[in-house]
Order: sequence, then structure tokens, then C-alpha cells
Amino acid sequence: MSSVEVLRTVPGWPVAFRGSAARSAGLVTGAELRGPRFTRPFPDVYVQLAAAAGLSEAEVRIRAAAALVDGRGVLSGYSAALLHGADCGPLDAPAEATLTRGGIRPRPGLVLHRDLLRRDEIEVVRRGGSVAGLWVTTARRTAFDLARWAPSRVERIVALDALANAGGFDPAEVLALRDRHPGARGTGALPEIVSAADRYAGSPPETRVRLALVAAGLPRPKVQWVVQDPVARRALWLDMAYPEHLVGLEYEGAAHTRPEQVLRDTARFTTLTAMGWRMLRFTKWDPPERIAGLVRAAISTSAVRP
Repeated sequence: MSSVEVLRTVPGWPVAFRGSAARSAGLVTGAELRGPRFTRPFPDVYVQLAAAAGLSEAEVRIRAAAALVDGRGVLSGYSAALLHGADCGPLDAPAEATLTRGGIRPRPGLVLHRDLLRRDEIEVVRRGGSVAGLWVTTARRTAFDLARWAPSRVERIVALDALANAGGFDPAEVLALRDRHPGARGTGALPEIVSAADRYAGSPPETRVRLALVAAGLPRPKVQWVVQDPVARRALWLDMAYPEHLVGLEYEGAAHTRPEQVLRDTARFTTLTAMGWRMLRFTKWDPPERIAGLVRAAISTSAVRP
């Protein structure tokens, strides 16, 4: 049997697949599935440990959920967001799927939704990697769902920002889906969630910082503000800024700890400071109240530009 034929008869092989299908195709025996080379996250769904060794735990959970709901639903919620390049859920988020047919119950590590999905609201992941070929809700439909389902107002905006950025669409487009699905749960607050969103937000932590500033009574900062460096003839992008005060805000994630990035950041910081900008740099260790206090102090002591 060719590799193409295997994938057609045993979707997900060799990472996460239906054990019954793999046995029928002669790829593995029941005794082997019960052995140490495999684990069973869901009924009749098996993961081959060696094949999954290079994948993250989230990818393995998603692949296993896809095998479980194959033909009865599609990946959605935070699982779909991750596959669209908008990783905005918690590290230990369970896999999520929306069922189009019955017959599957929620399990530990799996959240199931039952919502109406139109044909143009689902698609196959076509980008490369281990998740290509999986069925998911589209980026817009995923944004519509998480803007209603996420556990808090902040996380709903975080998800909408991330998906709008990754999908290249205006957050307001999810309101059209509200109109397509009258009576869908959680749509009452959708206009306010949309108004607080920004498709140019660079990352979920940046969105959380922006929302913390607004919640503290500060003006909404500009996102991805461009500063022109006339000497080097290049553009410098700030995560957030109050340009009228020449105050810039940067969120420094793990990537900024790499030696070469530290050197680039140092040169960039020096250039911006020489141009009169007051730069504030934050990390995950800075609580929202501290961030808001430092930003308030910075803009209150900076001259307002005409």
C-alpha cells in the first residue's frame, strides 16, 4: 500500500489515527497498539510515540482530536486558531472541535461544541507541516467563535486580535457572521469586543498590555507605530506608542533574549532615545498595575507635541 493510500484509508497515520482503521489496513495489530510504542488519548484513537516525538504537546492533542472527530466535525476554537498561525490560547488548552454530526461525547482533554457551521466556514489546512490536511473552521469563523467563547472579555479581544492579524482581515468582519447566525450564543457583547480589537497587534501579550492601559484610564495607544530613522533611512516599528508624547512601549518576549536580538534591540533603543523617544520595555514579569503606573508617569512628564 502506497503512502497516499495509507493516508486515505487511515487518516492521521502514523502520528494520531483510529486504531480500528489501522488494524483493518494491516498496519498494526491490536497487541502492538496495547504495547509501549503507542498511547491512547481517546477511544480508538492512538498516538505512535516515535512519530509524534518532534511535535509539541498541543499539536499531538490536536491531531488526536482530529482523528476522533473525523467525518463528524472539524477542529475549532483555540485548536483552529493555532493552526491558522494565531496561537492565543493557554499552553494547556484542551483540543477543541465543533461537531457537525452526533455520536461523540466530551472527554478529558477535549472540548466539543455544537453550532451550525456553513460550508464556507470550514476549510482544510493547506500550509506545510504536521497539521496539513486537517479540517478546521476558517480564521474568520474561529474569530467569531472565540470572540464569544473565550473565558473573559480580555481573552476574547486577544483571540480576535490574533486571528485578524494572522488572517489579514478587519475584526469588524465577524459582525457579518453574527448576522448569518442570529440567536447564536454570546453575540450580545460582540460589537464592544470588536470595537476594542486591533488587527495590527503584534502578539497576545501586546494586546493584554494595551487593554490593561485602557482599563487603567489611560488613552488607547497606537499599535505598530512607525518611526522613520532619517540617518539610516529605515523604519523602526514600535509595539505601541503615544506619539504625541514621544513615549514608546515594547513587549519583550523570549525571542528578545537571543544574543543577536539583544544586540539589535540595544542599537534600536539607542537610536530611538537619540531621536527623543522615551522607551519603556516590559516583560511577562511586569504586572498590569506597574505597567500602567510607569506609562502614566511617562506621558504626564513628556511634552505634548504640536
